[in-house]
Amino acid sequence: MGKHFILVHGAWHGGWCWDGVKAELEKAGHTAEALTMPGHNPGDDRANIQFHDYVEHIVNTLNQLDGPVVLVGHSSAGYMLQAATPKAADKVEQLIFLNAFILPNGKSQFDLVPPDAAEGMTAAASASPDNCVPVIEDFVRNMLMATEPVEQQDALLQRLIPQPLALFTTPVDTREFQSLSVPKAVVFCKEDASLPPGAYLGMAQSLGEHRLVEVEGSHEALFTNPEVVAQGILQAIA
Repeated sequence: MGKHFILVHGAWHGGWCWDGVKAELEKAGHTAEALTMPGHNPGDDRANIQFHDYVEHIVNTLNQLDGPVVLVGHSSAGYMLQAATPKAADKVEQLIFLNAFILPNGKSQFDLVPPDAAEGMTAAASASPDNCVPVIEDFVRNMLMATEPVEQQDALLQRLIPQPLALFTTPVDTREFQSLSVPKAVVFCKEDASLPPGAYLGMAQSLGEHRLVEVEGSHEALFTNPEVVAQGILQAIA
């Protein structure tokens, strides 16, 4: 029987970034839905978005479902999953972290990135009208998509939106998550240059026992090479 996947995007993105992965999962006999977080639709009011808005959206989605799902989080969605899963644990049969931030208890994403990057993004958000970090073209081209063709970089940049700062700065309580017995897996795209080498896999060690699947591609491979990412996800549930 096919599984049902809930796909959760990270910062600056929307559910659209999963379109190709969703199509590949459906081709393989599964069903899938890609969430778009509050404030991440074009034209949304982003000024008052807080971290709990993301968590509540995931929990509400899970609670509306009849059976358990495979919950997949990319990048900043990793700690959204850490916060949301304990609130609807009976609806999650497996967790998959795709090049995702996995936080220690009481830490925020900005606690795990280089201080100059955190300071620069915080300053940019403070200068914005809605406390959002603007899309940083150099960061997208040279770190998130360093190995990708310019045409694919351009295509992604056209879709990204400013990111409410609270996602990056809110400390996350992961104590309940740490006691969950839900099976966990990590799918890692090996050409990811968005953090120092080994950073994502290092964070994953806090998961304890988990399956690791490594695939080719950059941090944005879910958008640029969805077939490979979908195959990695399917290996993770095998």
